[in-house]
Amino acid sequence: MPSIETFDSMIGAGSEIHGRLVANKSIRIDGIVYGNVETPPGVVDITIALGESAKIYGDITAYRILIGGYVEGNVYGAERVELHEKAVVNGDVSYAELGIEPGAEIVGLMVKKATKKVNI
Repeated sequence: MPSIETFDSMIGAGSEIHGRLVANKSIRIDGIVYGNVETPPGVVDITIALGESAKIYGDITAYRILIGGYVEGNVYGAERVELHEKAVVNGDVSYAELGIEPGAEIVGLMVKKATKKVNI
C-alpha cells in the first residue's frame, strides 16, 4: 500500500541538479539529479520521493524512499523502500521493509537489512 506523505521541498520536472543533494526535510523530486541524494545520518522520518519524471544518477540514502521514476545507482532505505509501477532501478536496493507494485523494474540485488535475530 502506497504511503501518504507531505513534503517540505520539491524539485520540479524542469530542474536539473549537478552535485550531492542533502535533504534535511522530506523532499519530492520530479527533475534530474546527477549526484547522490541523501539525508543526514541517523535522522528519521525524512522521505525522499521520486515522481515518474525523476531521474537520479547516483545513490539514494534515506529513512524512507518512494520511487516512481528512474534511478541509476544504489538505494539504501533505513526504514522502507517503495517501488511504484513506473519505477526503474539499475542498482542494488537495501531495505528494512519493501513495497513493489506490478510493473516496477529492478536490475540489481535486493538486500533485506536484518531487523532481529531469527531462531531456526
